[in-house]
This record gives sequence, structure tokens and C-alpha cells, in this order.
Amino acid sequence: MSDTLLRADIHLIQRILPHRYPFLLVDRVDQIDGTSSALGIKNVTMNEPHFQGHFPGMPIMPGVTIIEAMAQTAAVMVGTTLDMADREMKVYFMAIDKCKFRRKVIPGDTLEMRLTTLRGKPGGKVWKFGGVATVGGEMAAEAEFSAMMDLPA
Repeated sequence: MSDTLLRADIHLIQRILPHRYPFLLVDRVDQIDGTSSALGIKNVTMNEPHFQGHFPGMPIMPGVTIIEAMAQTAAVMVGTTLDMADREMKVYFMAIDKCKFRRKVIPGDTLEMRLTTLRGKPGGKVWKFGGVATVGGEMAAEAEFSAMMDLPA
């Protein structure tokens, strides 16, 4: 881990990611250690639209949105480190592997997503990440995923 860790608040996140409500799924990214690792934070609230139908009377954050939140965290990590704010970076899923869900994520939870880069380097297009999402220290989901990062020159 480097001596100087970066942080991305919601304003910087919106300058890096093209996502907006209701599909912007990360509120803050802390402990950004270059392109090596980062910690994403998602505050889960009842007013999110997926809770209307998933499930009525028993709101549970869909697993696919947990994985998407991890991917957004990875994109912010890379985008912050490579100074991609305001540069229209695009990120596309290529594969999701070793994905497992361990516990429900419900409104009121704070989802913490620890991401590490398994493969990828500045200037490269294809990256692979490993992620673990937890709530209160308890594992909610884990996955490895690959993405193509379209980084403008």
C-alpha cells in the first residue's frame, strides 16, 4: 500500500462515471491505492427503485446490482488514479466469474466493497478485478470480473 491513498467523493465519481440515478451505485470510494485496490461505499436506502419489485414487503438489493456496484468502484479506482475525470471514460463488462452471494443486503445497510486489481495496467484496455462486498464485516457477495476500459487519449 502506498503512503498516500486517494479518495473519491460523489462529485468526483460523477466526473468519472457516466452513470446517474437510478444506476449510480457507489457513494464514495476510499483507500484508493493506485490501480491496486480501493474500498467502495454504498449506503443502501429504501427509496431505490429496485426495492419496489424486489421484493414487495421484503426489500432485498438484487445481486446483480451488488456486482455492478463493485464494478463501478473498480472503474472509479482506475479513473481516479489515471486522472480520467471529465474525459468520458466508458467501461464494459466482459465476464463475471466465481460469483457467490452470502447474505441479504437490505435498506439501512452500508455495503463496503473491497476491490483489487488482478490484471491490468495503465494504457491497457482489458482489466480483471476481484471484489468482496460486506455489511458490518459479514460477507454479502464475492466475484471476479473482467472489463474493457475505453480510456480516451
